[in-house]
Amino acid sequence: MTTPVESDETGRPGEGDEGYARGLGSRQIQMIAIGGAIGVGLFMGAGANIAKAGPSIILMYALAGVVIFFIMRALGELLLYRPVSGSFAEYAREFLGPFFGYATAWTYWLMWVVTGMAELTAAAIYIHFWFPQIPQWVSSLVFLLVLFGVNLISVKIFGEVEFWFSMIKVTAIIGMIVIGLGVLTLGFSDAGATAAPGNLVSQGGVFPHGIGSSLMTLQGVMFAYLAVEVVGVTAGESQNPEKTLPKAINTLPWRIIIFYVGSLTVLLAVVRWTEFSAGVSPFVYAFEKIGIPLAAGIVNFVVLTAALSSCNSGMYSTGRMLRALAVNSEAPKAFGRLNSRRTPAFGISVSVALMGIGVILNYLVPEKAFGYVTSVGTAAGIWTWMMILASHIRYRRAVEAGRLPASAFPAPGGAVLSWVALAFLAFVTCLIAYDHEARVCLYVGALWAVGLVGGWQLLKRRTVTTGEEAGAYAPVE
Repeated sequence: MTTPVESDETGRPGEGDEGYARGLGSRQIQMIAIGGAIGVGLFMGAGANIAKAGPSIILMYALAGVVIFFIMRALGELLLYRPVSGSFAEYAREFLGPFFGYATAWTYWLMWVVTGMAELTAAAIYIHFWFPQIPQWVSSLVFLLVLFGVNLISVKIFGEVEFWFSMIKVTAIIGMIVIGLGVLTLGFSDAGATAAPGNLVSQGGVFPHGIGSSLMTLQGVMFAYLAVEVVGVTAGESQNPEKTLPKAINTLPWRIIIFYVGSLTVLLAVVRWTEFSAGVSPFVYAFEKIGIPLAAGIVNFVVLTAALSSCNSGMYSTGRMLRALAVNSEAPKAFGRLNSRRTPAFGISVSVALMGIGVILNYLVPEKAFGYVTSVGTAAGIWTWMMILASHIRYRRAVEAGRLPASAFPAPGGAVLSWVALAFLAFVTCLIAYDHEARVCLYVGALWAVGLVGGWQLLKRRTVTTGEEAGAYAPVE
């Protein structure tokens, strides 16, 4: 297991084996898991995806959701085998080798840094709804500093803030579904005259631009699911991971059905898909169309909290990943220190400073900032998911050979469904390469890979020189 960083961390009641305070209870873990399935990718990114795919976007979210469930059950099996903070990076280290653990931790850190930039950008766009005179960069900077303060205080405060952010999102989406069903069945509001289930097929059919165009939206759809795996990062700070983590993962299909498939089905039945466009939240637009007083402003507040929630989770995750790297001598030792409140303050601070690049992008290219960073975030997320699946396959092989104990939470389908999910992620990667606008993330990914390999070579050289151990595990065959 990962060796704790030496300090005054040991022996305190309520702390995990890694020095973290186990301050996240069942209520908070459940809402963090729910909140991870509802983010800017749905509230903001769905507008562009609807414009490209029409009603078939519902099928794309459902298809991606099935694969995400395979990934999360694979992660769940690993988490119950050995619940640790840093989760999938530690599993990659154990089952694939030290380099893959190192690369996964750094790449997941990158994913959250750029995703944080995207969320800050989206939050600034939402503020424009009420205060169009405020520059995007000003709003994003204010939000960055506020969430930074929340993450520095304690994991309990983080969990409480995330709980209420998620509660707002869940309540609002359920409310939007109920109101949309009311418009469809009772015909009230300004949209009542044109709202009908037939809108799902009447404007060019389910695939108005062809199946190929619909499949090209999968890269954006996958971005919407980034953060579902953050529940794995909480393992080292969960009060009862053996009970809370399986429950959080097993409710994922219902969250996908209700919050993605359900909300989009109602939305596209109430408002024709041809009216949606990129850069505008389809949920805000739909409620403006319905004409309910203050409804659009309320929905805008909800999507604002969704963006801030995801950014909040990002700051939490980056600090934990940097600490896991420091513990394994793969990052400066300063990242391994916990402050008096048991949070990795230095790692969070450095990550937030880099998220500040998003503020600069909002100053320089406010109209393109969201698209730039989401594509990079998607590529980093796909790598992380691939490492989870590959680790699960190797773990299952070790269990079948009798070298490791079986997990108390086995994934249905075993390694077979992990292979299916891997193939799907490879397909999405090919789609990204085919899209001339999105493939920039692959160029960034290639540069990132070169940097990772170069950094690993330096680590190996230092290991030979100093005799330090870089990486706690030899891969399990």
